[in-house]
Amino acid sequence: MTLADPPRPRARRGGPALRLSPGARRATLAAHIVLSVGLLGEVSAFLAIAARAAGTGDASLAAAAYDLLAMFQILFGIPLSFLALLSGLRLGLGTKWGVLRYPWVTIKLLLLVSVILVGALLLGPSVDAIRDGDDGVEGRIVAGAAWDVVALTTAAVLSVYKPGRARRAG
Repeated sequence: MTLADPPRPRARRGGPALRLSPGARRATLAAHIVLSVGLLGEVSAFLAIAARAAGTGDASLAAAAYDLLAMFQILFGIPLSFLALLSGLRLGLGTKWGVLRYPWVTIKLLLLVSVILVGALLLGPSVDAIRDGDDGVEGRIVAGAAWDVVALTTAAVLSVYKPGRARRAG
């Protein structure tokens, strides 16, 4: 470094590279909470409708319910899942919490990814199969939706209690 070179700002060890301003952090946090609560509401309604459809003897009611579930996935489930994931990643990258620094944040990330995978690999194909006339997948739909409710409820609890210490920089 010569005398003509401006001093470089010091990089904080372990600090976020893309720090959010306080206003941006609050806006992102509010969006993340709304999106996550909306997703929990969507999967809860999905579970209730799936359980009702699986338990009815009325074929027309079941068909209408599975059509409704397919619509729920497209209109609410997919957009809310990915927007919650993106807002959570933005918070992790822009605040002291990080994405992998605290175990509770990492677990929340993994839970949300599991919800996305269950939707893409289990719920979507199962709802499509039952709408095409295949029987026997009702239990998988209910089980997958129940997992989503448990996973998102666990993520919400982790957000409140924040267990675990930060991992040490290695």
